[in-house]
Amino acid sequence: SLRAVGALATGEADLHRRLLAGWSADNELARLRLTHTWPDIGTRTFDCSQGNLKLICTDRVSSTPNPIFRRVEVIVESPGISGNLAQMVMVVANETSRSL
Repeated sequence: SLRAVGALATGEADLHRRLLAGWSADNELARLRLTHTWPDIGTRTFDCSQGNLKLICTDRVSSTPNPIFRRVEVIVESPGISGNLAQMVMVVANETSRSL
């Protein structure tokens, strides 16, 4: 029974880390939506920690077949933990190129 309790605690901690990482990724995509920014193609890495959990976000912006859109992928990792904790993708429109 102690082994089962230990496994449950480990699973809960992993779920909590993934939840916070998902919030960080969602925050970055919301920032892009709300500021109406046209992101530059390339990769950008920045701190996106939540509470006492150290998180590193990576934005990967790439072109799409339609030049009015760009694909934005946000990957969230934590130092010392292998693999991604969260990954979200969004397509951003260049609102400055739209005619009114």
